[in-house]
Amino acid sequence: MSDYPRIFRVRQRFEAPQVVDIEAEVEAQLAGLELGQRIKPGQTVAITAGSRGIANIHRILRAAVRHFQKLGASPFLVPAMGSHGGGTAEGQRKVIESYGITEEFCGCPIRASMETVVVCQAAEGFPVHFDKHAFGADHVLVCGRVKPHTGFVGDIESGLMKMMLIGLGKHAGAKIYHRAIIDYNFGQILRSVAREVLTRCRIVAGLAIVENAYDETALIEAVAPAVFEERERQLLLKARAWLPKLPFRIADFLFIDEIGKNISGTGMDTNVVGRKYNDHAAREDEFPKVRRIAVRSLTHETHGNATGLGIAEFCRTRVLEQMDARITRINCLTGGHPTAAMLPLDYASDREILDAALPTIGLTDPPRARLQWIHNTLDVREVECAEAYLDEARGRSDLEILTEPRPLPFDAEGNLPWVKDVS
Repeated sequence: MSDYPRIFRVRQRFEAPQVVDIEAEVEAQLAGLELGQRIKPGQTVAITAGSRGIANIHRILRAAVRHFQKLGASPFLVPAMGSHGGGTAEGQRKVIESYGITEEFCGCPIRASMETVVVCQAAEGFPVHFDKHAFGADHVLVCGRVKPHTGFVGDIESGLMKMMLIGLGKHAGAKIYHRAIIDYNFGQILRSVAREVLTRCRIVAGLAIVENAYDETALIEAVAPAVFEERERQLLLKARAWLPKLPFRIADFLFIDEIGKNISGTGMDTNVVGRKYNDHAAREDEFPKVRRIAVRSLTHETHGNATGLGIAEFCRTRVLEQMDARITRINCLTGGHPTAAMLPLDYASDREILDAALPTIGLTDPPRARLQWIHNTLDVREVECAEAYLDEARGRSDLEILTEPRPLPFDAEGNLPWVKDVS
């Protein structure tokens, strides 16, 4: 008998609304706000470009650029991502260019700087920072994805309002806002700073994006500044309903092929792995509950930023070799989450990880361990699952069983392929 669980493959069925014509939807949404009544020919419009791997983001931004060009305006892109990219202008430019957001593709300049303007003091007594290029523009379009945050909880989490704080606040703003959140709370600081930015920084509109569970564009909506807060609350409800999830609510062990900042702010989405409140255990009312997590690689697009690695208990040694410790620590310290940069136990092979991890899951014998294996937390359409789940899977209408149980496909060195390459 093998010392490891046998695995079978399932395909999940999620509700999946999808925007078919990205460019046409962006144009229709922005046109609906009649921005030509405010934007005059020759005026400049700063458009935010963040660090997340949002589906179709390069096309969305290009379509927004073309809309403003049709109005006779001069749009440009500003990297808006707090401390990502190592907290440097060139690093942030490289991050967005790795998503295809280039001057050539989008048809406008990229103006990257870490310099900010202090526009005022917030009511709580700290400075409100704003990207200097965006502050110098005649108008600003805030573009971003609305989704549940990986650490903060509220009726507004990650989206347009957070982009006005952390993204356009750059490294200087992100540092002070995260400190203020510790003393107050996320909701209060979010609303306090957003209120000042909306009053003082010429925000002309927002362009909100919501994705479905298959990492596809589900909704694009142009939002007037006066209703940012109201619409974000409503869009967050949709985003929560469409969030991807693991196929089973309890797991002894989770293999994740890759983590990275293009996947989630914490490398792996804590909403998906069940560690939003604590790094190493789900809260009593939180699901899924995953006992051990192992990370196998960093994404290329994360540029060595291994933020979130500290949430895992185990990793391949190659992850530490791929990691840029400096930029990882900058990002985690700026975000007030230093433990996210801490190092798990590392092993040279996947087999060695399992040999170390499976005896730590409790009384369950390793062959009966409830193992799940995903590519990343945005890609959970097809998942490899341990044979212990087979009876439950057979009774689930939302799961399609694709294979019979078979052994884990180790190579001669004791390593596994990417989960998407398992036959």
